[in-house]
Amino acid sequence: MRRAIAVAALLWPTCVPSLPAQEANGLPLRGEAAETFLRTAEVVNKKALGSGITHSEQYTLTDGTQTHKAVWKTIQFSARGLTTYGGDVTILDAEDSYRFEIAAYELDKLLGFDLVPPTVERTFGREKGSLQLWVEGAMTEADRKRKGLTPPDVEAWNGQIHKVRLLQQLTDDWDAQNITNILLDPSFRVYAIDFSRSFTTYGWVRNEKALQRFSRSAIEALRRLDQATLEARLGTWIRPPQVRALLKRRDQILAIAARRVAEKSEAAVLYP
Repeated sequence: MRRAIAVAALLWPTCVPSLPAQEANGLPLRGEAAETFLRTAEVVNKKALGSGITHSEQYTLTDGTQTHKAVWKTIQFSARGLTTYGGDVTILDAEDSYRFEIAAYELDKLLGFDLVPPTVERTFGREKGSLQLWVEGAMTEADRKRKGLTPPDVEAWNGQIHKVRLLQQLTDDWDAQNITNILLDPSFRVYAIDFSRSFTTYGWVRNEKALQRFSRSAIEALRRLDQATLEARLGTWIRPPQVRALLKRRDQILAIAARRVAEKSEAAVLYP
């Protein structure tokens, strides 16, 4: 499935209902426990997901003691030359790959954002793909806007959204303008998904306007990234030119943050 957030500024209604309290709560597993489950659990049910163009499926898996759902994606597409997407996005040597879903998860772990659901590579039969843990009881950002829902803690929500935007620009997610590429669980925790159209070799930030505020911890995490670390953690999923382009975008993002601070102030731009 393909879901994204809009990069426009957030505008909140003054009086809206909250999400139903009885809905399930986010991710059932995290970290190594989630990765181990995804790598080893047996598939007991499959069903096609009805939206998106990557022909993803929802798998139900069990390890004998617990049962959870996951998204299975096998897309592996590339096109030489220039590709126009959505009428206004032009990509050179475009790729749409399940491998980038795993790379985004590994990068998210390096940054400490905790936005991308646990994702691993798995082989079923002769087919390789990405297996990403399902976020239970979630709705998309499009759902939230349509229903007129507002988070109980707007400041915390905005902090998550700014990190999503940063991750999208850092990975050069060229589907980021799609308004259905973000999830929120019943507690309004945010999840960033669908990075199969990311990690281009384009070395510049695609949308500077999306980057207005920055977490101090995110800035420090960006500064710690280096080629050796990225190649060690992401090198299975992306190529050296993609790593180099990511670092160029990192450098530009840090420069944008510094410029925003100079123009406004640290208090107006940076948050914990």
